Amino acid sequence: MHYTEFQVTTNFSFLRGASHPEELVAEAAEQGYNEIAITDRNSLAGIVRAHIAAKKKGMRIIVGCRLDLLDGPSLLVYPTGSTAYSRLCTLLTRGNLRAEKGECHLYKQDVYEFAEGFKIIAIPPSELNEYFEFDSSFKIAIAEYRKAFGAELYLAVTRHYFGDDAKQIFRLTEISNEFRIPLVATNDVHYDNPDRRKLQDLLTCIREKCTIYNAGFRLHENAERHLKPPEEMLRLFRQYPDAINRTQEISDACQFTLDSLKYEYPEEITSEGRTPQEELIFLAWQGAKEKFGENIPDKTIAAIHHELSFIDQMNYAPYFLTVYDIVRFARSQGILCQGRGSAANSTICFCLGITSVNPTKFDLLFERFISSARNEPPDIDVDFEHERREEVIQYIYNKYGRDRAAIIATVTQQHQKGAIRDVGKAMGLSVDTINRLSGSIWEFTTEWFEGKRIVEQGLNPNDKHLRKVLRLTEQFMGFPRQLGQHTGGFVITRGKLSNLCPIMNARMENRTCIEWNKDDIDALGFLKIDVLGLGMLTCIRKAFEIAKKYYGLDLTLANIPQDDMAVYDM
Repeated sequence: MHYTEFQVTTNFSFLRGASHPEELVAEAAEQGYNEIAITDRNSLAGIVRAHIAAKKKGMRIIVGCRLDLLDGPSLLVYPTGSTAYSRLCTLLTRGNLRAEKGECHLYKQDVYEFAEGFKIIAIPPSELNEYFEFDSSFKIAIAEYRKAFGAELYLAVTRHYFGDDAKQIFRLTEISNEFRIPLVATNDVHYDNPDRRKLQDLLTCIREKCTIYNAGFRLHENAERHLKPPEEMLRLFRQYPDAINRTQEISDACQFTLDSLKYEYPEEITSEGRTPQEELIFLAWQGAKEKFGENIPDKTIAAIHHELSFIDQMNYAPYFLTVYDIVRFARSQGILCQGRGSAANSTICFCLGITSVNPTKFDLLFERFISSARNEPPDIDVDFEHERREEVIQYIYNKYGRDRAAIIATVTQQHQKGAIRDVGKAMGLSVDTINRLSGSIWEFTTEWFEGKRIVEQGLNPNDKHLRKVLRLTEQFMGFPRQLGQHTGGFVITRGKLSNLCPIMNARMENRTCIEWNKDDIDALGFLKIDVLGLGMLTCIRKAFEIAKKYYGLDLTLANIPQDDMAVYDM
């Protein structure tokens, strides 16, 4: 008999899950699981991290999501294939875009529209009513779900030892028989080991804006929501072996993994019917002639041939054409821009006008920019005047469409001062104590547990409650707090981006982001372009305007003397 855990919540269900995805995967591997499902709430934000960790452990992550609906019981959904996965991403995108940042508004009808190819587990209420029955609204919803999802629908059953287990399972068995919906065992996992229960209680208090002293029934009853070994789950459900066996049934049906994603970079529009590679070759040599005239140095010619060959081999030509087009647009609007970083090692970038440094003049190594040995996609960062960067961003949205282009996410983490304030408040510390602790922390280290540091703040080093606060703060630090938008990293796709990952609203008007950050998209082989804002470029443009107005000098970034000693002396 085989068991797979199909309800695992990570800390990317903010202020709910009490373990990192990597910690849950490590514990699952230690316990002998071959696969587990990650089911964060209305989000796939943590799925890539779990996927990467699982591959290192020789495990498989089943992609899943808990859908908390505005008009019905929550559902666990699992795409069985690539097409179903695209539907899930599109569904989450719909919920994200109709809500403010950080929220996802989904309704039953949305799920009905996109449910083809899903395996679905309905989650029952955690409590029975005064008659030891589920409220009639749940049975009505289950009947509706059964009609909509048919044989793909299951009903979750758990054992958490909170007193009503036996009654609840009995009522679930009745519903299962009445509507012919099979039961499936889960443990509603919120952390990797029982010791994290204290941290999970803390997260609940922060989320509910209460203290540990008045949280009451808002806390889970016990520490049973940890990842349990398969053999323990078999023992807990020995009277319901079919509920265990169905986890294998669902696992066999859900063969999709993130390795199946097929990212395709957009085919840029070319002139005169050229292929992207032919267009890049044409533009590179055209740019070389503009910079060097007809007598292009042999060293530059060799570098161009070498780089073009590698770009052709890796099929990166469309990427270079995209960056070229963005830079060309900016300059057509009089917006100063300049490539930065390792892209300056590329002669092709120099010939396209993306950078202003001639790599062959300074013997810069192209392989520092991109190399087959590193197996990393190119990453070109371009700075734009910070006051006019938004024009460039909106140009990208308008050219590719908001369904094909979005900014990547950043994961805002819990840091020292904020963490100790949140923890201290939830643990009932006085405002004065919290201020003393947070005001003196520059770097939270184990030294904080030494009596001397605590005494310096006028606090008692033997205070067990205070030491518990510090321990919980240490665990809490590094947890994801929210998803933000990257400073300017764009991901652009040939097809709909929402087929690959969910898109959400950013806090800023007319901005949209995906749920994954730089490391996530790098791991999956997505290409990104960094459209960055630089205040110094704005200053330089204004200096150019002054020089032209008062001195008649027509300066550009390319013709500023690089060896003007007066500048260095200044």
